[in-house]
Amino acid sequence: MAFAAEHPVLSESEFRPVGEVERSNGKFEVISEYQPAGDQPRAIKELTERINNNERDVVLMGATGTGKSATAAWLIEQVQRPTLVMAPNKTLAAQLANELRQLLPNNAVEYFVSYYDYYQPEAYVAQTDTYIEKDSSINDDVERLRHSATSALLSRRDVVVVSSVSCIYGLGTPQSYLDRSVVLRVGEEVERDRFLRLLVDIQYDRNDVAFVRGAFRVKGDVVDIIPAYEELAVRVEFFGDEIDSLYYIHPVTGDPIRQVEELRIFPATHYVASEERMAKAVEDIKAELAERLDDLENRGKLLEAQRLRMRTEYDLEMLEQVGFCSGIENYSRHVDGRPAGSAPATLIDYFPEDFLTIIDESHVTVPQIGGMFEGDMSRKRNLVEFGFRLPSALDNRPLTWEEFDARKGQCVYMSATPGPYELAATGGEFVEQIIRPTGLVDPKVVVKPTEGQIDDLIHEIRLRTESNERVLVTTLTKKMAEDLTDYLLENGVRVRYLHSDIDTLQRVELLRQLRTGEYDVLVGINLLREGLDLPEVSLVAILDADKEGFLRSTTSLIQTIGRAARNVSGEVHMYADKVTESMAAAIDETERRRDKQLAYNREHGIDPQPLRKKIADILDQVYDNAEEGESRPDAAAETALVDKRDISSMPQEELQSLIDTLTKEMSAAAKELKFELAGRLRDEIRDLKKELRGITEAGI
Repeated sequence: MAFAAEHPVLSESEFRPVGEVERSNGKFEVISEYQPAGDQPRAIKELTERINNNERDVVLMGATGTGKSATAAWLIEQVQRPTLVMAPNKTLAAQLANELRQLLPNNAVEYFVSYYDYYQPEAYVAQTDTYIEKDSSINDDVERLRHSATSALLSRRDVVVVSSVSCIYGLGTPQSYLDRSVVLRVGEEVERDRFLRLLVDIQYDRNDVAFVRGAFRVKGDVVDIIPAYEELAVRVEFFGDEIDSLYYIHPVTGDPIRQVEELRIFPATHYVASEERMAKAVEDIKAELAERLDDLENRGKLLEAQRLRMRTEYDLEMLEQVGFCSGIENYSRHVDGRPAGSAPATLIDYFPEDFLTIIDESHVTVPQIGGMFEGDMSRKRNLVEFGFRLPSALDNRPLTWEEFDARKGQCVYMSATPGPYELAATGGEFVEQIIRPTGLVDPKVVVKPTEGQIDDLIHEIRLRTESNERVLVTTLTKKMAEDLTDYLLENGVRVRYLHSDIDTLQRVELLRQLRTGEYDVLVGINLLREGLDLPEVSLVAILDADKEGFLRSTTSLIQTIGRAARNVSGEVHMYADKVTESMAAAIDETERRRDKQLAYNREHGIDPQPLRKKIADILDQVYDNAEEGESRPDAAAETALVDKRDISSMPQEELQSLIDTLTKEMSAAAKELKFELAGRLRDEIRDLKKELRGITEAGI
């Protein structure tokens, strides 16, 4: 048996020694029935040249619907580098991961986001003397995907990891993760019992009854393991003290899938350390505890000192006995052997030195990355000050922007509206991608006076509905949106209202109903959400367009205008009494793009084609194949989510059956990365269980 420790071990402060690891050198290859079209060939060529010329920051300004994701895949194929793709939220990250998996089917496209379905961080509110204990619900499948990402990064080069800002949060060091991994080779001699102890040391649980991920079972000379990062299980067959054979097996049936000569088993947690390292960490924690207790007692904070002593000594006992404790990440500085105040290891440190970073929707993601550190620190300062955590807990944190910038390497920022930071980083230069492969052009923008705007809006709505087209209307306030919806309803318009009280799944359903024609107009405050693609929408009406502010900034207006860019006859009507600087800038940019698109179409004889996008594609994570009339995999879930059945009169047996059905749907949704659906189903199940308890208690 061999350990990754046979690789060079660098100093404690260096978190990228994994560059020394021998990774399999697969090639990135895009497989698609389509070829780059429109602006894509030029954009791919220019991006590739800039990256190969070692430009540190590059901006891709890509208009809505020009295929920026496909451009990213072709760029990765050209530069042949491991790539980190960052998205502003889990949903867009999942969509990106699915798109890239389709384009790069023979490469490892991994998904790395927070593994919590529900997360309430530990906090203390001093004003009310309220301690909020950490509470969370971990999604085992997402945790597997996180381990799959790190194990792939340490074993091969053809890896793309699509991540949320979770990638800038502390993770165990790659060196420790690698050092504690176990390499098995057929024909190698190893004592079986020693092998079992090694599995326990890297946080695998022996369970001969329930064979689950992160566990192993033993039957004589056969050891079965489900690694934390695999869908398949591993079978190790011994002949005496020799490894006789290695298999990947089906975790349920136990049937062999394939036989291998060698494999590596990575730890079941990212926070692992050798016995020597853990012993040193325990001594350092004890020393910090003694110093901190003296400080608190000298300041007369006896309650805080007693609280800290009890909590920390319990954690120390767990670390000494089992090598792990709840909240071990709060001691990561000591486990890693880092100096106070230093940045933690993150997912970024698992990449080799020459990796590429792509930041999608950079105008949203970049500020998000910059804001993570202080938000996390403000909560933890209270915990430290009032004796709930040692000061070293402050070093379990996300990276600051400066630390992220230093580690991210070469970076491509992608957005239809790049922010000021990205443009400043590139000296105002950018690669432009505004010609769509479909020939669609940006919508025509018309400015109209506010006087009589509602009557004019109703007239425009009538014209669209006669052509079986849809309308989006965006207002500035919730009250105005509600009043407008009521007024339109009174005038016979089929309209719905999208507001903040509607959760994600209901929003998706509203959008699907808009596309299928169950209603014609959607009114909301902020309809510029990235990824909202509605080909049936031919008119976007912006009320109070001249009210400067976040919702009417140049960036917001351009994003909103883009919602009408999926329809051949798309138009945007701005109702305003004056043209503000933001309006003028947005209109000028739209006209500039529109002129270039029209000129390109004339030159190449292109007749713009309407975007024929499946209804399901609003959010492929939720609905599949709905437009073709196929049965929906989430039919039971839809019954609960949409029909809102009256459960008060439902028999107890039928209610229990519904709970069981929805529980299966929730598990299936989580496995298919349908996280919003899984979360909504969880809430539905909770409500149904309350109703069931009420029926049971009434019967008693």
